[in-house]
Amino acid sequence: MSVDTATGLDTFPRLLALNARIRGGKPASREKDYGIWQTWTWAEVAEEVRALACGLAALGFRRGDRLAIIGDNRPHLYWAMPAAQAVGGVPVPVYQDSVAEEMQYVLEHAECRFALVENQEQVDKLLEIKDRLPALETVIYHFPRGMRHYTQPFLHLYAKVQEQGREFDAAHAGFYEAEVAKGAGADLAVMLYTSGTTGRPKGVMLSFDNIIQTARNAAQWEGLTEDDEMLAYLPMAWVGDHIFSVGQAYTTGFCVACPESAETVLQDLREIGPTYFFAPPRIFENILTTVMIRIEDAASWKQRMFHYFMAVAGRVGGDILDGKPVPFLDRVKYKLGEFLVYGPLKNVLGLTRMHLGYTAGEAIGPDIFDFYRSLGLNLKQLYGSTEASVFITIQPNGDIRSDSVGVPAPGVEIRVADNGEVMFKSPGVFQAYYKNDAATAETKTPDGWVHTGDAGFLDADGHLKIIDRAKDVGRLTDGTLFAPKYLENKLKFFPFVSEAVTFGNGRDYVAAFINMDLEAVGNWAERRGLAYTGYTDLAGRPEVLELIADCVDKVNADLAQDDKLAGSQIRRFLILHKELDADDGELTRTRKVRRTVVAERYGDLIAALYSDRDHCEVTATVTFEDGRTDTIHADLKIRDAKVVPPGAARAAA
Repeated sequence: MSVDTATGLDTFPRLLALNARIRGGKPASREKDYGIWQTWTWAEVAEEVRALACGLAALGFRRGDRLAIIGDNRPHLYWAMPAAQAVGGVPVPVYQDSVAEEMQYVLEHAECRFALVENQEQVDKLLEIKDRLPALETVIYHFPRGMRHYTQPFLHLYAKVQEQGREFDAAHAGFYEAEVAKGAGADLAVMLYTSGTTGRPKGVMLSFDNIIQTARNAAQWEGLTEDDEMLAYLPMAWVGDHIFSVGQAYTTGFCVACPESAETVLQDLREIGPTYFFAPPRIFENILTTVMIRIEDAASWKQRMFHYFMAVAGRVGGDILDGKPVPFLDRVKYKLGEFLVYGPLKNVLGLTRMHLGYTAGEAIGPDIFDFYRSLGLNLKQLYGSTEASVFITIQPNGDIRSDSVGVPAPGVEIRVADNGEVMFKSPGVFQAYYKNDAATAETKTPDGWVHTGDAGFLDADGHLKIIDRAKDVGRLTDGTLFAPKYLENKLKFFPFVSEAVTFGNGRDYVAAFINMDLEAVGNWAERRGLAYTGYTDLAGRPEVLELIADCVDKVNADLAQDDKLAGSQIRRFLILHKELDADDGELTRTRKVRRTVVAERYGDLIAALYSDRDHCEVTATVTFEDGRTDTIHADLKIRDAKVVPPGAARAAA
């Protein structure tokens, strides 16, 4: 029996009641609205949740019902989760940027009778598909703006549902407590849908025990307390946000802050200054790009000072952070760098108070990872999955390695199968995929071991090293190892590269598609007086091709020093005519490349990369955010990269 079960604290409604009782006056939720931060205490959150739970019951929400939750990170949407759970329901968060057809699949598959959405935009999406969702009976919306003329009887304002709930609560004394008492740790707590990298998203069924035990174990491992604070800005439908913003917030009692909008995240990050911060590699890449753009625009003396002290940080910053011995003079230089460069930089980024940061979702480039740690930021890689309730491995303090994802998290067992696939067993192992017994049987063994689909190995110290997705790792025709994600991450270290897709399995050499970073390259072009009309125009400029070629050449020089990967240097590349986009099906909603889709859609370009051609004409349809489409034409130049003989870089050094 777990500690939580033994003490009766095995569901989120019960944990909420505990937090309201023992830390009722401490902040639980924050939200920036109209430029002002608003705060709710744990006691106030408990009242809000109770009113909403009773309001749902008044509208006919029954035990076992599914509640779809759609919108940006908002306290009121987070409160809907324990509200639904309190009366025996199951929340089903949905990616807020999903198009209507994607939402239809999730709501239909999950059999949602109720949906709670943020605003008019999400209501309109549901109205577009409601005739294809016969099970959907009730839609609750939070923001009334723009909803004045919506008269459908199944639409209900969030605040009025809470009013109904308070009336229902008063008329049914003891109802709420009795419903909460019926819950148990083994009950289904939430359904989170996978990103669908290789096919239709799967509904992952997680119990209260899965989430609470995993969240508590990791929080205790890291020493998180009620005094910590986190900024919640990643999709609520993603398991990482759920374990941090719900699981760990409720088990430790810390505060979760929500930004005003997706566009103000970096500004709100600076204002909140969280002590606990999570971001996928792409966010850290974007932040680094912003930093480098500002440095490029700075005075020459500031640039020299920045690069000098960053060289000092790169040499000793990580060792100082890990408490390892460092020569006295280097410590003095680092201290001066903290005053002149690192401290101001962390303050501008809003990371001054951060004592713990995680990155996960996909591998982060070692250079990017080392950059942040060199500043004194305790950034760690963790390895996890939806099926694990996130945590599989965590990097331990004092033993951080950029080439590993750490050691097994508390309560987790890891083994590597004969074919090199990583498998795990833990308290967070999911119950099943909803309505998909075949996929469940393929992923989870009868004795509880889960296939991750990732290839990796445990080193002599017990650290797990992930090479790539098992299905993506391949070899060139000469037998050289081809690990596409590793190569792509090295490319994305450069601020001018936002995305890359590499090819090589079963081929004579490695080739690459590259998406340039429009902001970084645009800034670079403007400083050189290069006029352009948009992404496609700028991507086709010969000066930009040279700029990206320099990045590729540097990656190749680095690969030449690795005996195992020297043969997988990039021989040819092109800059894509458009940015890979989730709306075009090329990326998942968590921004992972759908390799199969890209390979099928751009087969002609791949064929050109493996020919003697130096260009390829292309016509493509692009989808804009408002749903409009347009056709673009481009003549893409194909560039040969410099290939460095193995060991040549070491010899030159």
